[in-house]
Amino acid sequence: MTRGRNFPAASVGVHIRGFTMIELMIALVLLALMSAVLFGSLNVAGRSTDAGTAKAEASSGMRLAGDYLRTQLAAQHPQRMRKIQEFPLLFGGDADQLRYAAPLPGRVGLGGVWYYRLKLATVAGRGKPSLILERMIPDLNAIDKPEFVDAEHSVLADDIKELKLGYYGISNGAPVDEEPTWRDQWDDPQLLPQLIRVDVTPEKGPAWPTLVIAPREAPEAGCRSWDANRHHCNGA
Repeated sequence: MTRGRNFPAASVGVHIRGFTMIELMIALVLLALMSAVLFGSLNVAGRSTDAGTAKAEASSGMRLAGDYLRTQLAAQHPQRMRKIQEFPLLFGGDADQLRYAAPLPGRVGLGGVWYYRLKLATVAGRGKPSLILERMIPDLNAIDKPEFVDAEHSVLADDIKELKLGYYGISNGAPVDEEPTWRDQWDDPQLLPQLIRVDVTPEKGPAWPTLVIAPREAPEAGCRSWDANRHHCNGA
């Protein structure tokens, strides 16, 4: 008796069907679309991460610069020139720059009272204007107020669009009933302002929170005598 044999499927009429060219093309197109979507998602995630990092760095730099300015302006000193008529204060402010005297932090250098100027300027190697703080040791025995020639400087923030300053107070010799007001210039040679306002707008992103600083020294600090009735400083 002869044993039965197993024949291949093809021998019994079974046909195995492969992919057609159209189906293969459709599969490749779908694979390309899925890859594009995946790449786009990764790219968006990468940009979001970079943007978040840049924003965090900008916020940190803004806080550090703001804290430094607040400390510096609060510590300003009523330093006066000694060989100029009426011994004017080393203080003056415009809408876009501020000049004042204050101690140099011990961790920075030798200490002592230095003369500062806060303003916007283009620094070599940096395209956009920067918020800078110039400093120098003033010659108090000079005939003229010191100029910031070859002064040292520190960059507080880069890519700044606008610096706007304001000053709150009463001028020397103002009437008794005069109320303090905000102004965009302070040129009184005898009195300090009661408050200083600093607004900084960067090229990109929101404006910094407004800084309003109250100097620790009273406006009449440095006067030889102060006439409270006439709001008048009687010399230095």
